[in-house]
Amino acid sequence: MAEDAPNAAAEGTQPAPPEGSADAAPPASGAKAAEALLPSLSIWPPSQRTRDAVVRRLVQTLAAPSVLSQRYGAVPEPEAERAAAAVEAEAFAAASESAAGASPASVEEGIEVLQAYSKEVSRRLLELAKSRSAAAAPAAEASAQESEGSSVTAAPAEAAASEE
Repeated sequence: MAEDAPNAAAEGTQPAPPEGSADAAPPASGAKAAEALLPSLSIWPPSQRTRDAVVRRLVQTLAAPSVLSQRYGAVPEPEAERAAAAVEAEAFAAASESAAGASPASVEEGIEVLQAYSKEVSRRLLELAKSRSAAAAPAAEASAQESEGSSVTAAPAEAAASEE
């Protein structure tokens, strides 16, 4: 059979596939054809490598200059790493729960779960940034008031000392 292949290529024809092989099956139609061509394609759950890439991107968004960090403030990298890992894990758990714990039956179902995961990551990241910003605002206000208060109390003390 291996000897037939070079001759078949020279003649411009392909040898007939052996009976019972996958090549001998008639082509399927529409969506079944796509799934038959991509039987190993799995949209959900994402690989650990993909999940790690999501965490790295979240850290970058939180710690490096970005639209989010400019609006709500940058997060120190060690804190951003912990927060990003938590955001991704919570989003993955929520999306997995929405998938009913089982692998989706079709690529379309997998895409729906992946979209839910993506939206959940975005929603949780924004909530984190907003809550951090809100928590930082009163602290910054308090520290500003303290510095104003200390300068106000220092001024009368200095004036009293200069009068003596």
